Amino acid sequence: MSVGAGLKAAFRPWVEGKEHVPADGPAILASNHLSFSDSFFLPAVLDRRVTFIAKAEYFNAPGVKGKLTAAFFKGVGQLPVDRSGARGAGEAAISSAIAVLERGELFGIYPEGTRSPDGRLYRGKPGGLARVALATGAPVLPVAMIDTEKIQPPGKVVPKLMRPGIRIGAPLDFSRYQGMEGDRFILRSLTDEVMYAIMRLSGQEYVDVYATVAKRELAEAAKGGAQER
Repeated sequence: MSVGAGLKAAFRPWVEGKEHVPADGPAILASNHLSFSDSFFLPAVLDRRVTFIAKAEYFNAPGVKGKLTAAFFKGVGQLPVDRSGARGAGEAAISSAIAVLERGELFGIYPEGTRSPDGRLYRGKPGGLARVALATGAPVLPVAMIDTEKIQPPGKVVPKLMRPGIRIGAPLDFSRYQGMEGDRFILRSLTDEVMYAIMRLSGQEYVDVYATVAKRELAEAAKGGAQER
C-alpha cells in the first residue's frame, strides 16, 4: 500500500473542490500550513503527484532511520533543496519549482513560509509563490487544510485518528502581471490575492504579520514569562 493510500485508509480525509485540479498540465497548489502532515494529506486526496520543497537534511540523515525517512519523503513527492544560506536557498527552491512546472506537473507551496503557530492565517511571503507563478504562467489554486493541526499537536507522539479536510478553490489567473516579476508591488499584490482566497476557503482569522515574526515574539514572551517565575 502506498503512503497516500495508507493515509486515506487510516484518516479518511474529506476533500472539496477536487474538480479544480487540472487532469494534466502544470498548476501551483498554494496552501495554508497548519501541520507537518499537510504535505502528506494534500497529495493523498489527489490523483496526480504533487511536489513540495523539503529540507535536504531529511534526505541525508545517516543510518537506517535516515534511509527510511528519505524513502518516505521521496514517496510522498518531497523534493530536497539545500537551505544553507538564506538567499541561495530561496533561489534554489524557486529554480526547482520552475523545473517541476515546466515538466507539466503539480507544485505545492506554503506562502506563509512556515507552520502557523496558533492556527491563524499569516501574511504570505511574496518571493517564492509570486515569482514562480509569473515565471511559468501556471494557474494558482488556493488550498485550505482543515483541522490537520489537531491530529498531532506539539508534544504528541501518537497521532489522533480523526478526519482532516482539504478545500481547493478555483484557479487564479495572473497573466495580467506577466513580465512584471521584477516589481515588488506586483509580487505583493499577487501574494495577497492568493492569501485572501485561502482565508475565504479556510475560515481562519487573518494576521497581517509574517508567521516567522509571530513565532519569534511568542518564543520571547514565553522566555520572559519563565524568567519572571
